[in-house]
Parts: sequence; structure tokens; C-alpha cells
Amino acid sequence: MSDPVLKAGDSLKDRARAALRSRNLILVGLMGAGKSSIGRIVAHQLGIPFVDSDNEIERVSRMTISELFAAYGEEEFRALETRVMKRLLKNGPRVVSTGGGAFINSRTRKHIKKSGLSIWLKADLDVLWERVNKRDTRPLLKTENPKQTLENLMNARYPVYAEADVTVLSRDVRKEVMADEVLKAVIEAQTESAVP
Repeated sequence: MSDPVLKAGDSLKDRARAALRSRNLILVGLMGAGKSSIGRIVAHQLGIPFVDSDNEIERVSRMTISELFAAYGEEEFRALETRVMKRLLKNGPRVVSTGGGAFINSRTRKHIKKSGLSIWLKADLDVLWERVNKRDTRPLLKTENPKQTLENLMNARYPVYAEADVTVLSRDVRKEVMADEVLKAVIEAQTESAVP
């Protein structure tokens, strides 16, 4: 398939859509990085479907993520997550927001790398904590010191998230600004892969 011809006047979203082609755009990162909220905006701008993998897992299992963790443990949850992600990534293009641990699983990571462009929304501890400490729906943060748990997750997971195709710094700015930065990253990733 040949690349569409872009004109100088094409908008950011047109250029990003052309760069993405039929691939999926998969957002990875820790809880609170903005994968779902930014992903919805990006999908809308690109005119393609948005899927939140955690919502899809809850839909197919008819249980919340917290209930799944409590009933079956993390290992069984990750196995279900891998199956759901594999199915979600079969068709594209779409924007897929992953759960925080999805990319950590090597099998899920392999499916992600094979089916699209992965973008790590990287945020520092203070930004993440400000976003996640208001709700108690995060099963991995149901600990005695949830902020320390979040920092431990960062230390363990950030080296793996760094394997994503592109990194975009998620910070305390409007979601629309972050969405534009994701679109620019899609264009830059396509441009870099086209350079011999």
C-alpha cells in the first residue's frame, strides 16, 4: 500500500491519520497517565474507534477489574487481559488504551508491537499521584502506603514501558494539548521509520 500524498496545508489530524494508516495506536503507561482520556480525544480527532481495554475486560467478564483481582488474582487477570488485547488488536485502525500492567506482560507486549504503534504516556510520580489518589478503584493501590506502591510500580515498570515505539511526556496541561502531542508523535514516528 502506498503512502497517501500529504499537502503542506493538511491539518495535524490529517497528517497523523495518514501516518497511522491501518495500524492501531496503542497507549501504554501507568494508571493516571491519561491513556483513556487522551485516547478518546485522539480517536475522535483521527475519526477512528476508541477502545479502553479495561472496559472491554469488564464487559466480557461481567466483573469489575477490582472484582477480577479479588476473585482470581493478578496472574489470571493478566491471562484474560492478554486474550482480550489480542482480539482487540486484530482489526485496525483504532486507538486502544491499555491497563497499566498490560505492556509489562511479554505476550501482550508482543501482540502490541506486532499490531501497531505504541506510545508510552510517561508521567512523574507527583502528576500520577494527583490523578489517582482521589478514587479507590485501583486494586494495586489498596495498600498501606499507596503513594509508595505507585512509586514502586514506576521503578519496576518504566524500564519496560521504555520499549514502546514512542514516548510522550504526560504532564499537568489540558488534555487537548496532550492529544496534539500524541498526534505529532505519530507523525514523527512515521517520518523516522521512513528515513533509510
